Amino acid sequence: MALLRVIDRDGTEHEVEGKTGMKVMETLRDLDYGVAAICGGMCSCATCHVYVDAAWLDRLPEMMSDERELLTELTHYADNSRLSCQIEFTPELDGLRVTIAPDE
Repeated sequence: MALLRVIDRDGTEHEVEGKTGMKVMETLRDLDYGVAAICGGMCSCATCHVYVDAAWLDRLPEMMSDERELLTELTHYADNSRLSCQIEFTPELDGLRVTIAPDE
């Protein structure tokens, strides 16, 4: 089992099974932690906004320009912001820790 650590909007940390080969957003959307993923992973709505733990940032693929543009327009943007629809959960990301960003 590949582990995904998720901190919900109440600050509670959950350890859930990450679905390898799928986007992190897909796992988060199936849980009831506030990730709506309205656009279905098309990088157009930012309802899957998460903060990635600093220890994991260098292990993720580089952010594409459309993701960066969308994120930087958000009120709750931070240096460790990512759209979870743009992060494929691979075996190398076993243990990834993300925090669900506040709703915009």
